[in-house]
Amino acid sequence: MSLKTVCVPVASFSALQLVSVAVWLAFCSGCVSRSESDVVVYSALDEDFAAPILAAFERSTENEVGVIGKYDIESTKTVGLANQLIAEADAPRCDLFWNNEIMHTVRLQKLGILEPHDWRVPSTWPQDMVASDGTWCGFAARARVLLVNTDLLPSIDEHPTRVNELADPKWEQNCAMARPLFGTTATHFAVLRDIIGKEKTLELLQSIHDNAVVLSGNKQVAQAVSSGKVAWGLTDTDDAIIEKDLGYPVEIIYPDQQPEQPGTLRIPNTLAILKNAPHPVAAGKLADFLMTPEIEDRLAMGRSSQLPISKESKFPPAVLPSEPVRWMRVDFEAAAEDWDAWAKTLADLFAN
Repeated sequence: MSLKTVCVPVASFSALQLVSVAVWLAFCSGCVSRSESDVVVYSALDEDFAAPILAAFERSTENEVGVIGKYDIESTKTVGLANQLIAEADAPRCDLFWNNEIMHTVRLQKLGILEPHDWRVPSTWPQDMVASDGTWCGFAARARVLLVNTDLLPSIDEHPTRVNELADPKWEQNCAMARPLFGTTATHFAVLRDIIGKEKTLELLQSIHDNAVVLSGNKQVAQAVSSGKVAWGLTDTDDAIIEKDLGYPVEIIYPDQQPEQPGTLRIPNTLAILKNAPHPVAAGKLADFLMTPEIEDRLAMGRSSQLPISKESKFPPAVLPSEPVRWMRVDFEAAAEDWDAWAKTLADLFAN
């Protein structure tokens, strides 16, 4: 059932009633009106990708539920949506949070504002892709990869193979990374902090700060590589594949693949139902609809070429290499510990 707008002629109201309506409209400014059968989704995934999938849910014959999507166009949209959910925790407006990454979903989990759900995933689902308390589930991931300009580095023997080469003086001002304050880059180094320890991670970040070109985001890193401003950079698969598809001389490398190395980090989309959500049943139906191999395949076929988690997926994304990838073993919940203090430390380090 889709949301409908009902219009009432102004002439049918008395002056007192008109004042009452005006007061009510002012009170509800910024609110999203909805019928009882609608589910409200806050989505950090770009509207271009999420909206058609949510529309498909609305059209499905077995679900008579309308969807109201809220999107944020800012570069820090995940942080903004997470902070809004925190602000609304006592009276949630959102039913389902569709995050395009994971760390801020875990942040919401630790604040106790998410509701456990019986996620319909097989027992083979990676443990790092499901919350220990069932409050979120991960799917359709991006990988943290190196993008190399093959005009500047034509020989494969010249290509970097490890993330920590961003700190190698050999590449001084000729490699790039996004500022690790938001999004997947922030998640990446929070994960490394859990794996190698806080002090070693801060030493690595200080060296990268001094050695690499630090840009505002992963897209800017990919574009700097494809344009030849730097020889290579650390970015996400969705940004990397766009530059490759545009015909630029670039190659995607999945880093840290040797047995003694940690492997490549993949960061999933996550779904979570809000505690005390206005429409938890509808939210659960939508969550089950999204958490399927068919939706992962749809995201894999899209321009962002996202990586399915399900072994039942039938569409290998274009960004995935032909050889198997060694994925990093991750405890995202441990990586999110003391997030606010860690974020402040990084903000101070990368202030300029």
